[in-house]
Amino acid sequence: MKVGFNAQLLSYHHSYRSAGISRYIDRILGHLGPHLRGTGSIAFVGPDVPDEVDSLAWLDLRHTRLPTQRPIVRVYWEQILFSLEIRRYSVDLIHCPAYAAPLLESSRSVVTFHDLSFLLMPSAFSWSNRQYLTQISRLAAGRAARFIAVSETTRRDMIGLLGIRPEQIDVVYNGVDRGFQPVTDEAVVADFRRKMGLPDQFILYLGTLEPRKNIPVLIRAYAVARQRGVQVPLVVAGGSGWGDLRLRELIAELGLEKAVRLIGYVPLEDQVMWYNSATLFAYPSLYEGFGLPVIEAMACGTPVVTSNRSSLPEVVGDAGIQVDPRDPTALADALVSLLRDEDARADLSSRGLVRARTFTWERSAQETYDTFRRTVGDSDGGIQPR
Repeated sequence: MKVGFNAQLLSYHHSYRSAGISRYIDRILGHLGPHLRGTGSIAFVGPDVPDEVDSLAWLDLRHTRLPTQRPIVRVYWEQILFSLEIRRYSVDLIHCPAYAAPLLESSRSVVTFHDLSFLLMPSAFSWSNRQYLTQISRLAAGRAARFIAVSETTRRDMIGLLGIRPEQIDVVYNGVDRGFQPVTDEAVVADFRRKMGLPDQFILYLGTLEPRKNIPVLIRAYAVARQRGVQVPLVVAGGSGWGDLRLRELIAELGLEKAVRLIGYVPLEDQVMWYNSATLFAYPSLYEGFGLPVIEAMACGTPVVTSNRSSLPEVVGDAGIQVDPRDPTALADALVSLLRDEDARADLSSRGLVRARTFTWERSAQETYDTFRRTVGDSDGGIQPR
């Protein structure tokens, strides 16, 4: 089975572009090697992806010369040029890892949906981004052969909002990188805290800074926790996505300039130490299709306080505290309670480690390959009729 992958959103830049969907593409492609090596499968990547990437060595990489990091150019490439490229290389199947299937070849496509927040929370997106995602998702929903949802929540949303038949959708959970694990050498952790100017205890948020992540409510909840005697600082880490959250203005308004630190984008290779150095991880997102930062924090043994909305209860289970993300008082209650209860933190740490081990990229790749096989059908490579 020869597969053609649309990997235009793959990025290794030190910015928010290398998070989320880019990380998903890199990990899925890397772990599909044992299943598809030797098939001549092709990944079509952007001009800024290096010619040689260790995890993608099994693939035939084809670079576009167009600046597909620009949305309008990427749309043109996905809908027109990708179809022409695919026909040149005679692939059996196309995997589109983010909503968009090429219109001329969509009947041979497997499309991954990460969430439908652009339909459920339209105000959290720019008009142009919302319109693009809405239109391209609806087109894919009516044309693609099969779909992957990264959670049961996303699957239900796809059925309810896009009218996709339930039997067309496979749920394939994301994995967590093996590097996300507890750092057992306390001296290493202590040295990292000193290097970063951090105290022994602090609350951490790590993720893209955008409206649906609900960071203003986290800061307001932290202000309530301070009024109740909490002294540990709040560290907000992550690159800016869409939307001006005016976080500095809010921090000044609440008089928290000395208590809240905004540290910007954190490279992937440094995130393990940030998780391990934190006393607890707070992630009160309003909507997540999966929520990678939560499972990564759990894999590092960091106690988690998160939202009781969308896929987060599905991912966290009983290994984290779940609260209403729109209620800063409830969030403050959880932060204060956990900071004051070392035994509760230890219990959540233990539960989180166990649960995180069930989410692996090897399993994700195996189940993705199973979806490919179901789509292609029998071993002669023929596509099953819809």
